[in-house]
Amino acid sequence: MKMAVLLHSLQQHSGDVNCCSLSAELLATCSGDKTVRVYSSSDFSELPFSPLTGHGYGVHCCCLSACGTYLASCSTDALVILWSTTTGGVMAKLEHPGRSPVRVCCFSPDSALLLSGASDGTVVLWGVREKTLRRSSMVCEGTVVACTFSPCGQMFVTGSTLGDLRLWNLTMKQMRAEKDAHDLGVNCCHFSPQTNIEGQTTKFRLASGGQDSQLKIWIISHCATAGCSMRLVHTLTAQLLPVLCCAFSFDGQMLVSGSVDKTVVVYDANQGIVLHSLLQHERYVTACAFSPTGLVLATGSMDKRVNIWRIGDAISTVLPKAVSQGRKSLGHSRKMVTDWTEEDVGAWLQEEGLGVLVNTFKANNIDGPELITLTKETLSTDLNIESLGLRGKVMRKIEELKSAVIGSDVPDEFLCPITREVMKDPVMAADGYSYEREAIESWINTSNHSSPMTNLPLHSTILTPNRTLKMAIDRWKATQ
Repeated sequence: MKMAVLLHSLQQHSGDVNCCSLSAELLATCSGDKTVRVYSSSDFSELPFSPLTGHGYGVHCCCLSACGTYLASCSTDALVILWSTTTGGVMAKLEHPGRSPVRVCCFSPDSALLLSGASDGTVVLWGVREKTLRRSSMVCEGTVVACTFSPCGQMFVTGSTLGDLRLWNLTMKQMRAEKDAHDLGVNCCHFSPQTNIEGQTTKFRLASGGQDSQLKIWIISHCATAGCSMRLVHTLTAQLLPVLCCAFSFDGQMLVSGSVDKTVVVYDANQGIVLHSLLQHERYVTACAFSPTGLVLATGSMDKRVNIWRIGDAISTVLPKAVSQGRKSLGHSRKMVTDWTEEDVGAWLQEEGLGVLVNTFKANNIDGPELITLTKETLSTDLNIESLGLRGKVMRKIEELKSAVIGSDVPDEFLCPITREVMKDPVMAADGYSYEREAIESWINTSNHSSPMTNLPLHSTILTPNRTLKMAIDRWKATQ
């Protein structure tokens, strides 16, 4: 069973949080307060140039490009703004045709295109580098509230308040329409990063959520000769009220959704079973996004908060080895922090030379889950710890625990499953997993046409470059 650990709760927005986006290095959030805020994804501290204040009305959507250069946001003011992720400066203000409020936007996987959808039922494809309109088209008579690019970047899906899901190619030719995908309207949609190639047919998984309180998983099949088809494979009903947002994890193995019922539900995307139901938001959950490089999840809500979670295997959040060497092993060190009792927290404080705070923490009923959400502000205002130095020491020790949660070694997803070495040229095989090109080619050339990961037959030997993963690995290397 995978653990769900709340790492941070960000509360800088003064209005409803409408969207959030994670890249390898950044977290972007936007709100009805007209701002876009940008944080470092290493410690979730807000960047010096944040907040961004170029919109005249509430900001509906924001997205970070895979290349790491651009941040896009869109608003009721009919603008899509391109921002620099380095300086926070405005790179372009793109006005939607007809000056209709823009409800949603997303980048193509190669960051070359930006798609935006508006209240008048139109969608626009923008050229990112040239910052000009490429194509626009009327999609429906309703409002376009959802859009997502396929992992190959050659198709995209739109969803509207009329309840339809439509598949388009880059020439704005409609390839498939599912007109009653969700009763009363579609609210969100997202492609899984995984691609399955079977002969001449490429298959993608799409998730969609709607006003019918359902989260659905579809298989979209594309064949050069037979065209496109769309098949419903799962209807998930764990949430009791409309589903407002959804997102696949970087490896396509998990799917998350947020709802009007204030819950965040994490599913096994293959089996459609619930892994977690997270209840920490106090109002509608409007936004969710996984990191493209690991199992870090951001969720946003009308309670004005953005919560940051770690979703992972039963990681033991004990003290890092460098810290705990030579110490007597205490009972709390064999548990995960999220399982610590108030007594365990007291034992940890004693071990760290912070015994003077044991009674204070006990009086405030601080257990493990509460411990890792503390901030300098709550230490001062809620626990009345007056000493600045003491607050600083407590926070350093808490950050060590969080670092143990996230892990400081090479992210597992950067390692080739065959060689267990950091990939230099990652490619995706027909089983949906990424490998070092040389390793998987050698595997296939030995006449072994089964998947190294699943042992099932590989229906195709076509290998697709995983550019998003390569860029993430390169950025990670640059920080080491």
